[in-house]
Amino acid sequence: MEDKIWQNENLITTLSNGGVVVMPTDTIYGIVGKAESRETVEHIYEIRRRSPDKSCIILISDISEVKKFGVETTSEQEKEILNIEDKPTSFILDCDKEEFIYLHRSLKTLAFRIPKEEGLKELLRQTGPLIAPSANIEGSIPAKNIQEAKEYFGEEVDIYIDGGEIISEASRIVKIERDGKVTIIRV
Repeated sequence: MEDKIWQNENLITTLSNGGVVVMPTDTIYGIVGKAESRETVEHIYEIRRRSPDKSCIILISDISEVKKFGVETTSEQEKEILNIEDKPTSFILDCDKEEFIYLHRSLKTLAFRIPKEEGLKELLRQTGPLIAPSANIEGSIPAKNIQEAKEYFGEEVDIYIDGGEIISEASRIVKIERDGKVTIIRV
């Protein structure tokens, strides 16, 4: 994916102001919004018809951003996170803060991913962390292009960012314990 796709003033402004966007992520198309906005997160759950007991992956620009969600990492966890290989990998960390129940959905964990693409990381530096579930209605196949996403969401999304056809797969998911032990959740 070309880095410039994420450097769009309208995209940055919309996300920064709590809007909802369908755009390419570092894996597949996502329905994306500001993770620090409870209202935006709930709106995404509503239009995606996402099960209220499932949490979403949060895209962050660097490891220090987990602190925004009350997550303190150990040096063992950080070592594992920084050693994540090239395949996009989301990592689950413990989060028992009640104020973030709208994100962890009583699971008391949050999943984060630091994209490798510099353009996407720059977008995240400008907007802050973004939730990024796949662009589809719960239980349906993720959209591979903007037309499929529009069939799912129509006018309920503020902006669609076209990255062409994306044939890829969702990220791998791992749980990283405080002692650094890693458990693979999704390959």
